[in-house]
Amino acid sequence: MELWQMGAAQLARAIAETTVSSVEVIDAHLARIEAVNPSVNAIVKVLAEQARAMAIEADAKVKSGAPLGPLHGVPFTIKENIDMAGLPTTWGVPALAEAIVPMDAPVVERMKAAGAIPLARTNLPDFGLRLHTDSALYGLTKNPWNRKHTAGGSSGGEGVALATGMSPIGLGNDIGGSLRNPATACGIASIRPSAGRVPDAGFVPAQDRLLAEQLMVAQGPMARRICDVRLGLRVLMGAHPRDPLSLNLPWSDERSAPCRVAVMAEPPGGSTDPRVGDVVRKAAQVLSDAGYHVEQVTPPRFAESIEVWKKMILWDFGTKLDQMVPLMGPGAVAFLMATNQSATPVETVSSVSDLLAQRYGIAREWSEFMAKYPLILSPTWTQLPFVHGFDCDSVEGANATIELARAVAPANLLGLPSVNVPAGQDAASNLPIGVLVNGWRGDDARCLDAAEIIEQNLGLATPVDPRG
Repeated sequence: MELWQMGAAQLARAIAETTVSSVEVIDAHLARIEAVNPSVNAIVKVLAEQARAMAIEADAKVKSGAPLGPLHGVPFTIKENIDMAGLPTTWGVPALAEAIVPMDAPVVERMKAAGAIPLARTNLPDFGLRLHTDSALYGLTKNPWNRKHTAGGSSGGEGVALATGMSPIGLGNDIGGSLRNPATACGIASIRPSAGRVPDAGFVPAQDRLLAEQLMVAQGPMARRICDVRLGLRVLMGAHPRDPLSLNLPWSDERSAPCRVAVMAEPPGGSTDPRVGDVVRKAAQVLSDAGYHVEQVTPPRFAESIEVWKKMILWDFGTKLDQMVPLMGPGAVAFLMATNQSATPVETVSSVSDLLAQRYGIAREWSEFMAKYPLILSPTWTQLPFVHGFDCDSVEGANATIELARAVAPANLLGLPSVNVPAGQDAASNLPIGVLVNGWRGDDARCLDAAEIIEQNLGLATPVDPRG
């Protein structure tokens, strides 16, 4: 097996056991980037000199016999809306190309403290406000399984870098599926952690967060395998002084017992491709065979939860549209304007208060539901990844894009842990199909346990060479 084909945990073990050096691992991934990235445009900045210098230091530490972190000497990639000291946090727009920050984000700080080595920065759509990765600053990222189709967004560069072996583990974030959308499109694994489990802080565009961000955004790990997502989450989690909403939530490494699972093969609120529904049913059968009690049942107020999420996003970011739109590319603006057209406006302070009360009511009913059904299994996307431009060419395309990703929104609205795991593939297009395992707040490990069972039975072979 080539070094770039190995997972993060495998590489950490090999480096610690001196089977391979960190320098060799870094060089292998740099060579893979050079060979593959021109055809997919996932990596936007390579940190070769810095990474090699850190690898030399990492190898010296191994030889010294000093204690090693769980990711010692392992490269990782970072989405370019996550702060790295001395580098710009561009959010994919030319206006922020020189927005250099003074300090690492907490998630970068913790990866480095675990011994991991920053290797490269990855692409995202303008301000992360699109389910398709096409940046005004860096251009289009292509899906390696079929380059005519989207890699998802907004952490699309990360998804492609991982799927192709340019990186073994990476960092993304998620306010509307941005960790999970590219994971399903690219055939990799990810988790949107429970609200507060992983700290979130940054300088660009501002240190103080909008309300929707405070309530619904999450930082998290992405990798090819659930075991590496679990390892990444263990490294990242815990309260941090720069994030006043971050928490030290309980965690257990003991595997959870099988439980009740609510299954939505065809979530309400739109259509579902039969190929996608079949993959969800296969995943449900795998869990049933493993002892889980699987039932076809829909959580309460499901369609309403998606509408509330959409209203909160569009209202909150709508207050900044006059500042953002002049900085965005035409495709990003077209998608944003089209989705705004289809949303019911939130016009008064009273309307905002009512919206938050509505959110609370949905959360209360879901809490009661999930006391009976601790896990919810659904598609991540209800359609296969769309062709480039579909989301912004028309109002209908924009609305269909939001509709196909409807299953990811409740976890953002309610702050739930939500895991994407690859579970199938369309033979005709070669595109992967992921499923979503949601749990109640704090049950991240339970979600990962169930996802790992699905992966063991239905997972895809990665990394892949770009094709199509």
